[in-house]
Amino acid sequence: MTDLSGKTVAIIATDFFEEAELVRPRDALREAGAEVRIYSTGTDPIQAVEGDTTPTHTIEVDGTLDELDVSTVQAVVVPGGTVNADRIRTEERAQQIVRQTLADGKPLAVICHGPWLLVSAGLARGKRLTSFASLADDVRNAGGTWVDEEVVVDGGLITSRDPDDLPAFIEALQDALAS
Repeated sequence: MTDLSGKTVAIIATDFFEEAELVRPRDALREAGAEVRIYSTGTDPIQAVEGDTTPTHTIEVDGTLDELDVSTVQAVVVPGGTVNADRIRTEERAQQIVRQTLADGKPLAVICHGPWLLVSAGLARGKRLTSFASLADDVRNAGGTWVDEEVVVDGGLITSRDPDDLPAFIEALQDALAS
């Protein structure tokens, strides 16, 4: 197993995030020794869903997006969930966080509908990435190259399509953090 002791990873999400896309990377990173902190638009617990529509449980957050200092983390993860992704893409602070993460050369791992945030932040242009298939036109219209692969790594940007791709997504993120 990859040893990620001493690494800190931020996950940014809002209500109605896809549960597996937050919980499975969080748990795998913690198991590998990383500290994982969850940031949202407020301080209340955030609602998880399964399959975009079925509420499951809530997750406690560690702070707000405004409290996240990208210089203190080694990577940022953006889970999907259609409602979560549609909400977080309009948050200027979330856009700043993902821009700063890539500008600093840190891994930015984004899955499913999460790449909407990349589109809104102006980060899709010139990038090769994947997402949930329904976002392909959005990515292309924003100047990105959309491909149908389980995980795509383009520099520090790591993207995957959906929860079925989580093993490859998590492995790519752990590899990026370990190097």
